[in-house]
Amino acid sequence: MASRYRDDLFGCLTARGDELFELVDALPCADGPVTAPVDLTLVAEHRRGHGAMYDALNRGNVGVPRLRQVLAGLPMPQTADGRLVLAVDISHWLRPDAPTSADRLFCHVYGRSGRSSDQFIPGWPYSFVAALESGRTSWCQLLDAVRLGPDDDVAEVTAAQVRRVVVDLIEMGRWHVGDRDILVVFDAGYDAPRMAHRLAGLPVEVLGRMRTDRVMRKPVPVPWISPPQGGRPPKHGKEFRFAKPETWGEPDAATTQVTDRYGTARAMAGDRIHPRLTTRSAWIDHTGELPIIEGTLIRLQVDRLPGDGDPLPVWL
Repeated sequence: MASRYRDDLFGCLTARGDELFELVDALPCADGPVTAPVDLTLVAEHRRGHGAMYDALNRGNVGVPRLRQVLAGLPMPQTADGRLVLAVDISHWLRPDAPTSADRLFCHVYGRSGRSSDQFIPGWPYSFVAALESGRTSWCQLLDAVRLGPDDDVAEVTAAQVRRVVVDLIEMGRWHVGDRDILVVFDAGYDAPRMAHRLAGLPVEVLGRMRTDRVMRKPVPVPWISPPQGGRPPKHGKEFRFAKPETWGEPDAATTQVTDRYGTARAMAGDRIHPRLTTRSAWIDHTGELPIIEGTLIRLQVDRLPGDGDPLPVWL
């Protein structure tokens, strides 16, 4: 499998391929972090000189669409029931000392250089898509990376990126009709209902963490009793405020599990919860009637966290 991957990878290097391939070989063999490309020329796996390295970086080329398919064709980590799980997040390549680098943005970082406060450092944000392993592991399999520019709508770019990855997984035979839908996991920086709307038509389920100050809507009660004055039936039910338990009502499902690490874990879920969209912000250019994007809302609460952290509830 490794030999075949190396052959496929070499086929993706369409210009200065020999030198680029040696750089790829040298990168994981370096003794410690690589702080400059020239360091790779000192590794035994790199057999060419400095000039070849600079020439490859300046004039070499990678067939990115082909490389994406090569990565999608590799064996994928799966959950115990054979399901694919993709995670999407943004990582920053900080470049505070590179004022001539194009399209730098202010990247939000925390705890850099011993400081415990938020900071904004010039750099390049990259959106990554990775296939996750199950269990307590930090290993993942990177499938795609896209650099975000100053004019990019992060949700639009990310949705197109995830769509491309899922299509590649299907075309390369990693997902077949009858398999469970691919689970796509987002952090709170993404609006989960909007991402679900952008990914409609794909065999995916979207799972996203939500801010604790959100206000959603319940479904309209069935059957709906029309008031005496008549009128159209409403599209939205009563408010569901995350911060006000009196608005929650009875959950559609609830579970309790005692754990060694977190104490008692309590989960409750409500079905057909949805946001009330308005023609502003991300939906200002939407044509036609605004959609009603229903989903299952889950609240998870534990007794304690490792290190005596404050166990705030998690909304998904």
